[in-house]
Amino acid sequence: MSALQVTIFLLVGGGAPLVVATRDPLRQAILASFFGILLGILFFVLQAPDVALSEIVIGAVALPLMILLSLAKIRGGER
Repeated sequence: MSALQVTIFLLVGGGAPLVVATRDPLRQAILASFFGILLGILFFVLQAPDVALSEIVIGAVALPLMILLSLAKIRGGER
């Protein structure tokens, strides 16, 4: 296993608890986006570029966008 793979594994392993431990939904959406990018990089390093592209599109763009839109709709109804 290369040093790059070990580094990415450690970043992914450290990033997951950060996403779960965050209480503010806005910050959690931002951290989930970074975590999706880290997972995409991990898949790319593990020579799965098709899975990496899918993860980046879904995990780093679509999911945080849906969370942010949901938060905006919920917070917009409070006013």
